[in-house]
Amino acid sequence: MKKYKNILINRQDAAKKLQDVIPMQRLKDENWRLIALSRGGLELAYQIRSKYKNSIDFLFSEAILAPNNSECEIARVCESEEIVINEKLVSAFGIKYDYIYGEARRKHEEKILSYIYQYRKGRPFSSMHNQIVLLVDEGSETGLKFMTALKAILAMKPKAVYIATPVVPSDVLDSLEPFADDVFFLYNIDDYVETSLYYEELEKIDEERIEKILGEKNEV
Repeated sequence: MKKYKNILINRQDAAKKLQDVIPMQRLKDENWRLIALSRGGLELAYQIRSKYKNSIDFLFSEAILAPNNSECEIARVCESEEIVINEKLVSAFGIKYDYIYGEARRKHEEKILSYIYQYRKGRPFSSMHNQIVLLVDEGSETGLKFMTALKAILAMKPKAVYIATPVVPSDVLDSLEPFADDVFFLYNIDDYVETSLYYEELEKIDEERIEKILGEKNEV
């Protein structure tokens, strides 16, 4: 674990290094759509895109937590109401599926819809049909954000779906690779702890910054 601590300076550093891994000329020429999965992922996507004009959007999702453990994510729901469940945890804790689906509805109505109205002024997530999509996040503890996004995007029948993340747990990478056309990463880590450990600095992304990036006329 220690050898990976602070391996990246910040999101700008991570983006610059990912640009050496991602086929940037193809990203530009084929007009890839960049989809962020978190606030930090949105800033990372913005930095990866750099001088290009590819569109950037945010696929909103919310964690569903175990009823007796507010730090244990057992499932995730996104704005298209796709749900991905960690079956092993649900089985181990004896959690009922009615609880998961009820929490999914509540999180969608109380949180996700408010994000859509605040940051997109009510505009629904654009169709990714026949598009080339790059899902971006600054890291991944459980893989549920990426799996939920993959489930939602693949249902739209895109031309291709890629993933970009600077750091990723080795087991999560193994679970993502069968569903994505390629995964662009810098470090796959066996004993992954939490994403912030691998950056010297992760600046807080405020609401004004989110609205600025999403509000730009960046569609090619």
